[in-house]
Order: sequence, then structure tokens, then C-alpha cells
Amino acid sequence: MEIWINPACSKCRAATTAFDEAGIDYTVRRYLDDPPTAEELTAVLTRLNLEPWDIVRHNEPAAKPLKALPRDADHRSEWIDAMVADPILIQRPIITADDRTTAIARDPETLRKFLP
Repeated sequence: MEIWINPACSKCRAATTAFDEAGIDYTVRRYLDDPPTAEELTAVLTRLNLEPWDIVRHNEPAAKPLKALPRDADHRSEWIDAMVADPILIQRPIITADDRTTAIARDPETLRKFLP
């Protein structure tokens, strides 16, 4: 299992604490220090069955230029490029299980899906 986290995020800390308490073996990716490539982010979006604008943290100051960017297939790569260039824009935590099931675990119900 892999979890993309920002250690400053309380939701990320809650997820890793839950995994530790459950004895789950997982890999942490501090995606601000090790940003995903466009290909990795595209793969995550495919597994999530979401579009890039669905996982952008729209309240971040870095998201301001994206407000004018259309949310359509013609501009999809621009959204992805923006997140790769400034990964603070990526919603977190993103968990990918060994079976490739992927979710953004911002709520306890979603997180529980990854716990035994």
C-alpha cells in the first residue's frame, strides 16, 4: 500500500496513525518533496475515475490561475501540469492499495475501506 501525504496535514497524519495502529505495511510518499510525474498523476486519476480539477485544492493560493481554466478534455493536461509543477494543489491523502484500489481518504469512512 502507498499513501501520498503532506506531513503537515491532519488528515494525512490520521491515516498513517490508523495504518500504524492496524499494523498495516505501507509506503509513504511525501508528494511535496517527491512530486508525481504527469504519468503517475494520470494513472491515479484513472484509478480514482476522476478528472484533475476534481482533486485540486481550489482554496490554495497556487490554484488562483486555474480558476479561469476550463474544466474540459482540451485543458486536462494543463490541469495535470499545474499539479505536477505545484503539488500543494493535489488533494490528500491519496491511498493506493496493493490491488490498485485508490481513494482520497479525507473522511473516516473512506479510510476504513483500507483497514482490516
